[in-house]
Amino acid sequence: MTENDNNKPSQDDEALKNAAANDAAKDAAEDAAAEAAAAADAARLDALSAAMAAETAGDDGEDLAGTAGDSAKVEELEAQVAELRDGLLRAMAETENIRKRGERQLEDAHKYAVTGFARDILSIADNLDRALAAVPEERREEHELLGTLLEGVKAVQAGFVQTMAAHKIEQIEPLGEAFDPNLHEAMFEVPGTDMPNGTVAQVVEPGYKLHDRLLRPARVGVAKSAGGGDAEAPKVDTTA
Repeated sequence: MTENDNNKPSQDDEALKNAAANDAAKDAAEDAAAEAAAAADAARLDALSAAMAAETAGDDGEDLAGTAGDSAKVEELEAQVAELRDGLLRAMAETENIRKRGERQLEDAHKYAVTGFARDILSIADNLDRALAAVPEERREEHELLGTLLEGVKAVQAGFVQTMAAHKIEQIEPLGEAFDPNLHEAMFEVPGTDMPNGTVAQVVEPGYKLHDRLLRPARVGVAKSAGGGDAEAPKVDTTA
């Protein structure tokens, strides 16, 4: 692995943090602009309300012509007040939308900030699996030192899996499940099995997810049987 490969996780994390900071600054500016617009609308609304009060506080001795003029002015002011009230409500709604969008972006930044690092350490899990698979079960008791070494590798693997699980990195091990192109990558067909067509008959390399985001698809062999039925397609969650 080159020096650039070693620096890649930290560079990815730094880029994600910078993007999150830029999004937060942009959202803060939009919030301030929306709040300023709402404050201006409120000030104009207060001014027009005061003007309406002044216009409607005429003397009792005004003639009919003056009263008709005042009525027209009041109607005009009421229309302006209604327009300003609508604008104020829209500005408040937009401010709330910006706030919620900022919260979602911040939450995603926290959840997926380690995506680059998580993807890079998957090779460690693969190598631990290969180390254990390299020694057949029937030969593990032939040498005491070999058995001790394998137990140590198993302990490292178990600790590594627990650490990934603590950071919401979940392994995808789909043996026996229906092939799902959203989670699996078909490498070859496996003929002559008792499994229905389209069933995962062999897992070449497990996949992984970070929270609900795919880090790497599981690489699998798919059953292809002349007499078998089709596997049941995976159900799609339409509530999300």
